[in-house]
This record gives sequence, C-alpha cells and structure tokens, in this order.
Amino acid sequence: MARGKKIYEGKAKVLYEGPEPGTIVQYFKDDATAFNAEKKDVIDGKGVLNNRLSEYFMVGLSQIGVPTHFLKRLNMREQLVRNCEIIPLEVIVRNYAAGSMSKRLGIEEGTQLPRPIVEYCYKDDSLGDPLVTEEHIAAFGWASQQDMDDILSLALRVNDFLAGVMYGVGIKLIDFKIEIGRVYDGDFQRLVVADEISPDSCRLWDIESGKKLDKDVFRQDLGNLTDAYTEVAHRLGVLPKSAPVSKPTLIN
Repeated sequence: MARGKKIYEGKAKVLYEGPEPGTIVQYFKDDATAFNAEKKDVIDGKGVLNNRLSEYFMVGLSQIGVPTHFLKRLNMREQLVRNCEIIPLEVIVRNYAAGSMSKRLGIEEGTQLPRPIVEYCYKDDSLGDPLVTEEHIAAFGWASQQDMDDILSLALRVNDFLAGVMYGVGIKLIDFKIEIGRVYDGDFQRLVVADEISPDSCRLWDIESGKKLDKDVFRQDLGNLTDAYTEVAHRLGVLPKSAPVSKPTLIN
C-alpha cells in the first residue's frame, strides 16, 4: 500500500500520510530508548513484535466495544490507523507498585495496590513527561471534565481487558500507559485509544517466577529484549512458537 510523506518521527515509531484522507501509516522501529532517551539501542525485531502485539490488543479492545484508532495491519512493521488529535497526556494505570511510583512513595516494587490507580503525565520529552493532576489538566485546557470522565472510563476498561488477557497466559499486568485521541465525525467528537499497546508501554511479570517480560529488561540490563517480547507473543498466540522474528528493510 502506498504511503505519503513522513509527518512525524518519534522514539519508537514513524508516522506517514495514509493512502486516504484521515488515515496514517504507523511504522514500528527497532529503536529502544529508556530514561527519557538517555539510554538507546537498536533491538533487532522489536518493531515487528510491537506491531503484531499492538494489533492484537487493539483488535481485542474493539471487539469489547472500546474504540481505538486502529484500522488494520498492513505488513510486518506497518499498520493503518485513523488520524486523530492526540490529547497531550500519558494515561498510566497501575495495579502494582513499580518504577517511578515505588521511588516517589517508597513502596516496594511488586506491592499490590488497593485498587487500580490512574495517573496522568504531561507529554513533553524536554520536561521528562512530568506527573500532573486533573487540576493542571483543567487549568491549562488540555482536556475538559467530560473528556477526563471518558478517559478514566476508557483507561479502566483497557485495564480490565489487558489484566484478564495477561492473567490467562500466566502474566501479571503491573502497569501500563496509553494515549487518547480525539476523532471528529462532523461536529461530533469521540475519544479513542491511540498510539500503541505493547510491552514497550506495559510492565509484565511472569506470575510464577516474577521474570520481567517488558522494556524493564532493556532498562535494567536483564537479558535480551526481543526474547522477552517474543515470549509474550508466543503465550498470547500472536506468533507460532516456530516463527522467526525477521527484520525487513524499510524502503523510503
């Protein structure tokens, strides 16, 4: 499928104009970054795995009535998505203490929280994506109160879905982050889950061993990141266990 000019390149993906108005081609790179891009590497096959896993989760969400920007996977590294106006927030749902929450609040990693906790970070790499409150969001006009009600509802529905799917294959969903976009149908606006859902944006621990199967493998030098993501894909049935993870060349 033909794609248009490049419109944006981030740490993990490149966005191109889609073949039809209102569409975007989302290309998944092999680049891995951590600590606000202070640590960088290229991990062969990571983009292929994230493309397939994000497709799996987005399709699953659509099947239970959660709207997403996903339209279809085009090939091993690209998917067609609906163009949407991204709300400048990272929406984080935490089921267990880990990462920055453990550091901020002095809670031991792996401690189960009394209930899922939803946090918001302002999307700005130059500021390190700082944690913000609903007061900040309202004051600076990033989202309306109705938007925030809808975002909270979407986040908790995504959490229920992901936690159930992961539990079924022996994986504990520690936390995850999503982005939310606005889609306009004439004067009517609706919110959709956008960007991606993959081990890049989740913390996933094996229920029995506690082995980490997410980007913390890269952050903490715990082993081969592609192997960790491949294990998640195999458990979910996204890839057959005999399937190699190939690395096709991007032709500009």
